[in-house]
Amino acid sequence: MKRDPKLYFLKALLIVQTIGLLVYTIITIKNDGFNFLSRAQEFALSMKWMGQFALDFQCYLILSAFWISWRNKFSGKSILIALFAMIFGIIVFAPYLLYLIFKENGNLNKVLVGDR
Repeated sequence: MKRDPKLYFLKALLIVQTIGLLVYTIITIKNDGFNFLSRAQEFALSMKWMGQFALDFQCYLILSAFWISWRNKFSGKSILIALFAMIFGIIVFAPYLLYLIFKENGNLNKVLVGDR
């Protein structure tokens, strides 16, 4: 694997995001319950900034799921990973990117496009 300082930063960022959001999610579930969908729908229908943010974020999640599927030529496995990433966000997406970085030996072109 290449010894690129930028790649170390990317890997560290992905690890910190995954752990940070996982801990935050656990605390949120403990404090607020597991009612994410009803809260997200409430925000979306409010036509306020939290609703705009929720909709914008959902667009990113859908786009990242599409990329995961596209990169892997819409295989069954990639569609399953994409669905989990779309539901769980960075908790799934960041470890997936870390996996790709290791699998592709740090070659970010291959991480992004696979064998296309």
